[in-house]
Amino acid sequence: MGILLQLLIVVGLSPLLTGMMRQIRARLEGRAGAGIGQPWRDLRKLMRKRPIAPHGTTEVFRIAPLVLVATCLVVAAAAPFVTTASVLDPVADLFAVVALLTLGTVALALAGIDTGTAFGGMGASREATIIALVEPTLLVAIFALSVPVGSTNLGAIVTSTLNDPAQVFSPVSLLAAVALIVVIVAETGRLPVDNPSTHLELTMVHEAMVLEYSGPDLAMVELASSMRLTVFLGLLANLFLPWGIATTGQPLLVAAAVLAFVVKVALLGACLAVGEVFLAKLRLFRVPELLAGSFVLGLLAVGASFFLA
Repeated sequence: MGILLQLLIVVGLSPLLTGMMRQIRARLEGRAGAGIGQPWRDLRKLMRKRPIAPHGTTEVFRIAPLVLVATCLVVAAAAPFVTTASVLDPVADLFAVVALLTLGTVALALAGIDTGTAFGGMGASREATIIALVEPTLLVAIFALSVPVGSTNLGAIVTSTLNDPAQVFSPVSLLAAVALIVVIVAETGRLPVDNPSTHLELTMVHEAMVLEYSGPDLAMVELASSMRLTVFLGLLANLFLPWGIATTGQPLLVAAAVLAFVVKVALLGACLAVGEVFLAKLRLFRVPELLAGSFVLGLLAVGASFFLA
């Protein structure tokens, strides 16, 4: 039951989260906005169109959207979003989750290269640079939380924080949280690392890799992008603010956990959208400096976890 609920929440509400963030930005910028349901309407329209593949592309281009969606679904099913009593909770290991998320990103980068276009190769090259700095930071930031627990299982980390709420305000958690926030901004292509609403050739990263997709393939890429944002915000919420998550499979507790998860992710998404209104995109050569700084914060969190243990 917990697995099905988590899948339904992530798949069903991810486009609504994207729509809500766009609507908040539009309101703050003085525009009316298209409404929070617009991403679902866009997906429905794309699913009705005919897919077109560029001449000369291989199976890499065709299966990349499937890999991207599949990895998001596995993480959504295994990670402790609603309950830590899930059947898949024992396999929700830090390294497995990060590997799955990285696999989806790498598949999309390879698809960008497979098109043979200048924009696809440019976007893939930039994405490879970002991945090289983001994934180690993601590992060390969450690993810092696992040191006091003695386990890299995400469910065990969440349960430990529930049992000892004081951990949330420790130097380890604060350093790891800042590092993870920077990682989420970079990994999901948000400002100031990337602008999800632009198609300017010299600035786009994610959009450059998916320019050649159309129809159902583009719908899967867009849905996966929204799912990845929900997954990362869900990990941030439950690793550092796990209150409300169910520790048993009782229906009442699970229902309350669903509500708590939706509220926490919505609030984090709203904060991210508000922050983007007041941020300008960094120059590309400044992005590695920002990500390197987050990696240093992650290392400091790991060091502090050993010294304060």
